Amino acid sequence: MTLLRYILFLICVICGVAAQAQVKIHGKVTDADNNPLEFVTVRVAGTATGTTTGLEGNYQLSAAQQDTIKLVFTCIGYKEVERQLIDAKGDQTVNVRMYQSSKELAEIEVTEFKKQTGSLQAIDAGSYKLSPDVSGGSIESLITTMAGVNSSNEMSSQYSVRGGSYDENSVYINGIEVYRPLLVTSGQQEGLSIINPDMVDKVNFSTGGFPAEYGDKMASVLDITYRQPESFEGAVSGSLMGGSLSLGQSTRHFSQLHGVRYKRNTSLLSSMETKGEYDPNFFDYQTNLNYRINSKWQLSFLGNIAINNYNFTPVNRTTNFGTAEDAKQFTVYFDGKEKDRFETYFGALTLRYRPSKSTDYTLLASGYLTNELVTYDISGEYWLDQAGTSGEGGIGGELGVGRYHEHARDRIRASVLSLAFRGNTSVAHHNISYGLTFNHENVYERSREWELRDSAGFSLPNNGETLEMIYTLTSRQDLSSNRVSLFAQDSYRLNASSGYFSFNGGIRMSYWDFNKEFLISPRVNVGYVPATNDHWAFRFATGLYYQSPFYKEFRMPVENGTMIKLNNEIKSQRSWQFILGADYTFRMFNRPFKLSGEAYYKALSNLIPYEVDNLKVVYDGVNSSSGFATGVDFKLFGQFVPGSDSWISFSLMKTQEDLNGVKVPRPNDQRYSFALYFTDYFPKFPKLKFSLRGIFADGLPTTAPRSSRDKGYFRTPAYKRVDIGFSYALLSPLKEGEQRSGFLRHLKSVWLGLDCFNLFDISNVSSYYWVTDVNDIQYAVPNYLTRRQINVRLSIDF
Repeated sequence: MTLLRYILFLICVICGVAAQAQVKIHGKVTDADNNPLEFVTVRVAGTATGTTTGLEGNYQLSAAQQDTIKLVFTCIGYKEVERQLIDAKGDQTVNVRMYQSSKELAEIEVTEFKKQTGSLQAIDAGSYKLSPDVSGGSIESLITTMAGVNSSNEMSSQYSVRGGSYDENSVYINGIEVYRPLLVTSGQQEGLSIINPDMVDKVNFSTGGFPAEYGDKMASVLDITYRQPESFEGAVSGSLMGGSLSLGQSTRHFSQLHGVRYKRNTSLLSSMETKGEYDPNFFDYQTNLNYRINSKWQLSFLGNIAINNYNFTPVNRTTNFGTAEDAKQFTVYFDGKEKDRFETYFGALTLRYRPSKSTDYTLLASGYLTNELVTYDISGEYWLDQAGTSGEGGIGGELGVGRYHEHARDRIRASVLSLAFRGNTSVAHHNISYGLTFNHENVYERSREWELRDSAGFSLPNNGETLEMIYTLTSRQDLSSNRVSLFAQDSYRLNASSGYFSFNGGIRMSYWDFNKEFLISPRVNVGYVPATNDHWAFRFATGLYYQSPFYKEFRMPVENGTMIKLNNEIKSQRSWQFILGADYTFRMFNRPFKLSGEAYYKALSNLIPYEVDNLKVVYDGVNSSSGFATGVDFKLFGQFVPGSDSWISFSLMKTQEDLNGVKVPRPNDQRYSFALYFTDYFPKFPKLKFSLRGIFADGLPTTAPRSSRDKGYFRTPAYKRVDIGFSYALLSPLKEGEQRSGFLRHLKSVWLGLDCFNLFDISNVSSYYWVTDVNDIQYAVPNYLTRRQINVRLSIDF
């Protein structure tokens, strides 16, 4: 009888404990902008029970029933959140919003890196505002230090990814594709990047194998999300080359962020060999407005106005080039001027509806307008001499003398009106996205260019009978076309006993009524993190990618290259991509590091051959080539110095095409590249920091004007450049618990900076000016980029 009572007592205790353990807790974690947060650690205080949030920020766990259950939410870069449940029973829903930590970045100890299992890599752009950059801290200058990305012009925000053209890169801001000017031919004209770094919140970048939600480009995706302020904020900066101002404010339902930038890099341009009166004026205004109607509806507006003027009156130029044994000197005296104007207007209205936690719909309407005018009438007298010890001024002998006159009246007005619908639905471990986009495009072009050249009294080319131009081109075009595209994709993530799996599969379809072309683009991404060794992360991507032509690509020269015709039989360039990558995280010097590597192969077909002159990309306008691109990229990222992120990237690549039956390298075939971004501070003077940015990359294939690589080419010298910047905190960012008094309480930080651009004063070549003598012998005179330059800057955050 006693034994029976004891057994019954044990059964009651066990049943009670079992019943106590069945409190199920679930919910969603979002950031200040109501975006889901992934990889947030959710744990029950005082126990070993815990989990992490998934792709959509959802989590669920079970906890023992107690009088009080304390949940703790933690995530790197965000403030810790605690929630208490009193007498919790059954199922409990706990939704949490987390806010970014106000701690100074250097005070945050990074103990691990987020595993990258897809093609998009997240970049912390806010940490590099103090880095030395000719363009004033642009996001693109940061991108060019990534593995697989190349840029050989410090004054430009354009870049090449894995051997692709500048036009093969797509850029999105708040989910809306943005465009670049069409007539820009040099970095001097380009002005400000369309991305305002003072307004950026998130940066995601892919060098290939990106998902189906992104449009029809072959090379890369740069996806930017602008910030929504939590309270009043502002930043102002100024330097010898320009300045910027940003202001933000937020209430319960409405937030606004405005940014104004001005750039006038006269001092930088004056370091170039062509002397004269430079008068560049670049202005940009952007706004990001968000109104939360209620918990389900949100209305947003993104606007941009950019007005860039470039006026230049050249006076003279002296260029020394060649080798010590064969030195030459090129001298020009100019008459005339260049006057360019680029106006860009962009606006996008977004309406978002979230009927439930697992579903949201977005309707977007946007408009883009560019009005571009390039005009110049410049004449000059030039001398090409063999440098030596004899003759006047050490000139050994005259190789060529002549006059020339360059004329252009180029105008383009283009607009893109877009209407798009996007949806997103989460079901269990699946996140399904879908969308439909309609674009209406208009392009108006009136262009006329010619060049007259006279050498030793003879017009070139010289037929002995008529006055001929060495170059002439006329274009009168009016284009109106429509594009329709749709996509659907599924993202699946699963934490299993064998490891973490991710899968993204999708399909993209599009139609363009100009050439009646219908495209189908399947894309797949797979990722895996083994449970037995989570220091490794593996990924594989493949897909069929298209480069849908946008005006410049299908301008076809006819009548011996003197007229332009639009080719309505043009087809989209095609790229089958295969990418295999891996990340390995480890600790060295008791600090975290990550080594990344990717190998890729792209089978290219329906290519439209092109040649590059500085930043000017001239297409043949026909699908007459095929080729490939293959290579490997490596990147070592970590804290070489405690609290400061740095990286080294290295790439090897080969891209080739069959041009008129001859296998030649493609125009952006940079066979090797090395980039370094390094940050440091002085232990005894923690307020003093410095950043170093270095690039060493192979030269690009180039040819004589109006020629092609199958007839002969050579490479420019390797691009070598080092920029260094020092920053001193006149007022350091506040740490947790610190406060200021008086006027200083309104300021977050004040930095004074000193930059040295092109530290080693290396003369890099952007392009060549070709001189032809009466004997039809051509000489390539290098056009050098900027030399060493000092810049002083002041930045204030409040």
